[in-house]
Amino acid sequence: MRVLITTDTVGGVWRFTQELAAGLLETDCRVALVSFGALPSAAQRGDCARLESTWGEAFRYTASDLPLEWMQRNEQCFESGTEVISRIAQQFAPDILHSNQYCFGALELGIPTIVTAHSDVMSWARACRDGVLENSPWIARYRGLVQTGLNGANAVTAPSRWMLRALCQGFKVSSETSVIPHISTGPRRVQAVTAGRLWDEAKDVMLLEQVSSRIPLIVAGERECQGFSVPQIGGVKLVGALAESELLQLFHESAVYLCTSRYEPFGLAPLEAAMCGCALVVRRIESLEETWGDAALYFRDAESLSELLAWLYEDRESLRKAQQRASDRAGLYTREAMVTAYRALYFAVTEMAGVS
Repeated sequence: MRVLITTDTVGGVWRFTQELAAGLLETDCRVALVSFGALPSAAQRGDCARLESTWGEAFRYTASDLPLEWMQRNEQCFESGTEVISRIAQQFAPDILHSNQYCFGALELGIPTIVTAHSDVMSWARACRDGVLENSPWIARYRGLVQTGLNGANAVTAPSRWMLRALCQGFKVSSETSVIPHISTGPRRVQAVTAGRLWDEAKDVMLLEQVSSRIPLIVAGERECQGFSVPQIGGVKLVGALAESELLQLFHESAVYLCTSRYEPFGLAPLEAAMCGCALVVRRIESLEETWGDAALYFRDAESLSELLAWLYEDRESLRKAQQRASDRAGLYTREAMVTAYRALYFAVTEMAGVS
């Protein structure tokens, strides 16, 4: 099967599509990957170079800095993106389009289209701003792009049941839906780490200003975006944006991963940290409870987080058990399981569409 996948370079979608592409290539699929949002970093170019080196002509990558639908300058994102994707489709002759942006569900390429819902602005606003968004041409365009894309898709997937329900609260989803969870792939310091865009309200990293902890707190992630900057967070150590290898090394060195997010449709960083052996201390929100069950420790506010960290600092046996529970649960989310689910969906959708 030949699969055309869209991705973006500005969030966790990149890591998801890298893992998916690698898994599909291992099952004898051919993959064309096209990215939007911003030109790739050196590390991201390296990711694709490794796939090209391993799989040769079975993998191809095209980079574009055209805006994503959620960005303020989204006026021509669909029309301009259509030109790029149509050109690639003409050369690659895919059997299916797997879009990780909503709008491209509306593309008419003569092949089935699957859209994966990683997050959306409306559910983000409900979690971060009590559902309040200024009525603007930008948000009107965004809603139209998303709804039109959903209308055109043959199937819609999400990484959690919560994300699928959240999407349906803001938009009409009439096509087939399924939930397919994401995946990811020494001596430990008694330190707690979190990773994410510091400027994103959804990550709520500023909560750590109110946290009292004898365990050192470390935050990795971009500190600036569109004029918004986070110079410091109390006594927290800010290490800036890290390459994937550096971030994984930090996870391997740390005892605890903190997830302060108040909006997290799935959460790749906690999964990667759990796979690296970290105990998970996460905010009690529905999506994280769905993903982690009793394998994580939950807090509601700065006070309860401070209490949890104090307990883990004093009780190292409980810390060890929390690390084991998180690691065991993370073992459920494997590349093989994700790729198997997507391949089954690809074949089912193409069969229903009458594509051989």
